[in-house]
Amino acid sequence: MRTTHDHPHPEHHDSHNHQADCAGHHAGGHSHAPKVTRNNERVVLIGFLLTFSFMFAEFIGGILSGSLALIADAGHMLTDAVALALALAAFRFGRRRSDTKRTFGYLRLEVLAGFFNAITLLALTAWIFYEAINRLFEPHPVLAGPMLIVAALGLVINIAVFLMLMQGDTNHVNIKGAMLHVIGDLLGSVAAIAAAIIIYLTGWTPIDPILSVLLSVLILRAAWALLRNTVHILMEGTPPDIDVEIVRADILDSLADIKAVSHLHVWSITSGRTAATLDVAPVDNADYRTIASRVKDLLKQRYGIDHATVEINWTGSGSRCSLAQVAGGHHVHAQ
Repeated sequence: MRTTHDHPHPEHHDSHNHQADCAGHHAGGHSHAPKVTRNNERVVLIGFLLTFSFMFAEFIGGILSGSLALIADAGHMLTDAVALALALAAFRFGRRRSDTKRTFGYLRLEVLAGFFNAITLLALTAWIFYEAINRLFEPHPVLAGPMLIVAALGLVINIAVFLMLMQGDTNHVNIKGAMLHVIGDLLGSVAAIAAAIIIYLTGWTPIDPILSVLLSVLILRAAWALLRNTVHILMEGTPPDIDVEIVRADILDSLADIKAVSHLHVWSITSGRTAATLDVAPVDNADYRTIASRVKDLLKQRYGIDHATVEINWTGSGSRCSLAQVAGGHHVHAQ
């Protein structure tokens, strides 16, 4: 037989009303977004303007000098500019209040922007590999002087953008993504400077595509890490610093009036914002009125989970939870 929380205890109605109130907060504008500061927006906007402006100069310098390293770095700066623009848009959308259709607001736009950053980095890496191989078989002439000047200016711009981003929230997924892009640009500028010096001193032009390949390997590693993290969030994966079995055991050890924890799910809504849902089965003489609040306090203080939905499981059953067991916003337990 399947039931939908048909419980004999009157105290359950208080818990149910609390859940209804919580749902009302979602629909009525209660924000679960991490605080989007004006400082984050300011540093991202300045970084975007600097990056977007110099991108054109570096691309033209790469064409005129014949340097693959400069052209590749200009392409990377373009992805930087797009990434920063997306991050800025995500901050703006992130301030929008939640509604009945998007109960967590627009938080996932920030994760999607981070995902897009990773994809563009991977595409850039593939292009650098392709172009570098072609240039190794068919060397192109490179003007070392103009290449050196443009690369040095690019290094200065990238350092300025990186220092600017460091003034923001470096734990934020979009700030992290933008910083990874800029680090790649820093390495690109260093590689271009080194290639220009070597070409100027020796005339050996293959150093330009060789250093570009070495740069692309470093970018690939950073892009893969960013892609893995954003996909993990989009797949509702458990945050890497949380073990659900440890959380379950901690609740049982710390709260003596709880005899079982089931249907425990922990995931990230967006970077730095963790949510959880769980059922707890109380012992017979438990203080039913405070169980939910004490579980929430434990999760927040020990694990940084600041949004938890706690439901009291009066039967004490611990059946497996799946999407098929959810109806109308309530767990449906198989018995």
